[in-house]
Amino acid sequence: MSDHNRLGVFKTYKLYVGGKFPRSESGRVYEVTDSKGQWLANAPKSSRKDARDAVVAARKAFGGWSGATAYNRGQVLYRVAEMLEGRKEQFVREVAASEGLSKSKAAAVVDAAIDRWVWYAGWTDKIGQIAGGANPVAGPFFNLSTPEPTGVVAVLAPQKSSFLGLVSVIAPVIATGNTAVVIASADAPLPALSLGEVLATSDVPGGVVNILSGVTAEIAAPLAAHQDVNAIDLTGADAALAKELEIAAADNLKRVLRPQPVDADSASDSEDWLASPGTHRLTAFLETKTVWHPTGALGAAGSSY
Repeated sequence: MSDHNRLGVFKTYKLYVGGKFPRSESGRVYEVTDSKGQWLANAPKSSRKDARDAVVAARKAFGGWSGATAYNRGQVLYRVAEMLEGRKEQFVREVAASEGLSKSKAAAVVDAAIDRWVWYAGWTDKIGQIAGGANPVAGPFFNLSTPEPTGVVAVLAPQKSSFLGLVSVIAPVIATGNTAVVIASADAPLPALSLGEVLATSDVPGGVVNILSGVTAEIAAPLAAHQDVNAIDLTGADAALAKELEIAAADNLKRVLRPQPVDADSASDSEDWLASPGTHRLTAFLETKTVWHPTGALGAAGSSY
């Protein structure tokens, strides 16, 4: 059969929750279009129940992921970068269509996203050296501060940077031992949903990253108020929504990362995702544990160390 008589097979995009690919509990979907309004795919429209299921999966995965050695987490994240490299062409197509970029510009964005993932993978066993340390005290004690993951983090991905921005907000959360419930860009969710396919076939345990698509405000509200969510990243929220979510998050004293917007309409597009990310996202969702331990006395003179 000649190619012009062949019917193409359209891809079915699904959520990624607990290492599996469910359709939305509500059965709803919505149309995703490119920058010119052309139909690309139907994406699942997540419900509040999907958000709660994602939190349950993230909490279940937290113990094993946070308890893994930092070196092991780095190896796992590097494996994800390897698999992203192997599927580069797919992500170039999706980013180009989602963001209205030329193929060459989309390729540069995808390369930067893969490099960003590798960069955060390298920080897993180093962040403790800059976020922790030994504290001087007046007495014969060791006083050591060490960083520990906060827990389950809800992440509102950037609305316009569908892949580089997405990687830039997910990777630091899981690199430091947290688990994540991610709300993909409402208008450009396809790269995020495809990332779920990469994570599922990598060494990342199911539930460490959970990816939802749909109306950002509709999914974010129950996550901000959820008592088992420990922190929230408001990058993908506009100023009005960020304020509402911040108030809801205060109920159980969640850690809140609220980037400062350049203008009043958008918080998600104010960041230059191509710039060096620094370490502020790595430390945003870390707690500090301080341990005291007596040093004891040495020698007849009673000197201590």
